[in-house]
Amino acid sequence: MFYIYTVENVNADPNVLIDVVNTRMPFGKYKGTLICDMPVSYLEWMHKKGFPPGKLGMLLSSAYEIKINGLDKLLFMIKQKHGKY
Repeated sequence: MFYIYTVENVNADPNVLIDVVNTRMPFGKYKGTLICDMPVSYLEWMHKKGFPPGKLGMLLSSAYEIKINGLDKLLFMIKQKHGKY
């Protein structure tokens, strides 16, 4: 059985990556840690548990996808250019 999904009206927002390198985790074990600096093991745990709703969940999910796909260098470069901290 095959499922075909179409995605319409989805626009990539480059500011999401800037937010990933500038937003700190507001709670939990890594409270105060920049989302881009969160260990992949914690992001994997959150992925299994379920990311929180809203913008925070979207940022954590984005960081998770970037890290599990070996694109950490991308976050490092964005952090150097756009990081506030």
